[in-house]
Amino acid sequence: MDTHDSTFPLIISVDDHTVEPAGVWQDRLPGKYRGTGPRIVRAPVKDMTFLGGRFKPVMGQPGDDGPVGDWWVYEDLRRPLTRLDTAVGYGRDEIRLEVITYEQMRPGSYDVAERLADMDVNHVQSALCFPTFPRFCGQTFTEAKDHELGLLCVRAYNDWMVEEWCGPDAHGRLIPLPIVPLWDAGLAAAEVRRNAARGVRAVAFSEIPPFLGLPSIHTDGWDPFLQACDETGTVIAMHIGSSSRMPSTSADAPPAVGSTITYANCCFSMVDWLMSGKFEQFPNLKVMYAEGQIGWIPYILERADVVWEENRGWGGVADKVHRPPSELFAEHVYGCFFDDAFGLRNLDSIGVGNVLYETDYPHSDSTWPKSREVGEAQMGHLEAEVVERIVRGNAIELLGLTAEGLWPGGGGGAR
Repeated sequence: MDTHDSTFPLIISVDDHTVEPAGVWQDRLPGKYRGTGPRIVRAPVKDMTFLGGRFKPVMGQPGDDGPVGDWWVYEDLRRPLTRLDTAVGYGRDEIRLEVITYEQMRPGSYDVAERLADMDVNHVQSALCFPTFPRFCGQTFTEAKDHELGLLCVRAYNDWMVEEWCGPDAHGRLIPLPIVPLWDAGLAAAEVRRNAARGVRAVAFSEIPPFLGLPSIHTDGWDPFLQACDETGTVIAMHIGSSSRMPSTSADAPPAVGSTITYANCCFSMVDWLMSGKFEQFPNLKVMYAEGQIGWIPYILERADVVWEENRGWGGVADKVHRPPSELFAEHVYGCFFDDAFGLRNLDSIGVGNVLYETDYPHSDSTWPKSREVGEAQMGHLEAEVVERIVRGNAIELLGLTAEGLWPGGGGGAR
């Protein structure tokens, strides 16, 4: 464990990522599905663009000319591993949209022991990790044709996440984040309960389900899933891009445009939830927005309260939202950030209890290996007890960790 001479608390990061090892599904699917389930193929890239918020890779045939990378192959999907998946350790100008192989990755991207070592370097005690190949809420399997196989893939991923990635070798320092079969809210509820029974307290979900062709949260379509989360104390974790659509302005807008406004989906989603009535229907629900930053939250709460107060009669919410949205936010919503000095200067307008810290390892935006230094610089004006809550205390309470900040289901007693 890191022993830097610093009073800055050991970080609990609520938004890191795992790059799944090649055998996650091949090792767990029934034999008849191994030829059609997710598998790695090494091949060149024929074409790859990322414009207007859309990532479009085209795989070449083995032996063709072009840069070679490792590709996930699943039904008609061809998804390469890219430098953006695992960029830590590279200079900012060296991080380009390019395909890579596992050998070209930082091993902490996919190996538990190496991940723990990189966490030590970064003053991080524990981390909650979102998926890579399944995408941020498992929509890869929702979009697949064969949902029988898709359900097996969801369960296989969750078993790997709980038993291996967050298993005994992680010593409680890696916190499980399962996915669910989004195409069926009843199956999703069953998967929430299956994982809650083994101590899991969070689940990945889409920020804007209609972007995936799924019901909005203004319907009752998600109620079985929400009921399961409410009853088990399972936190709904929504990452930017978990609707498979990043904010942009035009089809030819460069990625820098979308990267600047990534918070926008979180903003839209939060207003959806605050105006949905679901927090009153399911009073134990908690939701968190990974990588959305926090500086935008005060104005949205102010505006939402004005709309609720002055326009609820015609705004379609008078019969289901009976309290000011800012009150619902305080009880149910958490904003997550890794670099937001403005938000921290306006913390009183957000709420000390509604903010969580993250490092985004191993993505290109990650503050690794200087997450402690960034935190010290941006939180230097705050009282020590406030810093403690933001950096670890709120996460311990929200995710049901031990007082030491470890996941109790992962062998947290072994160090």
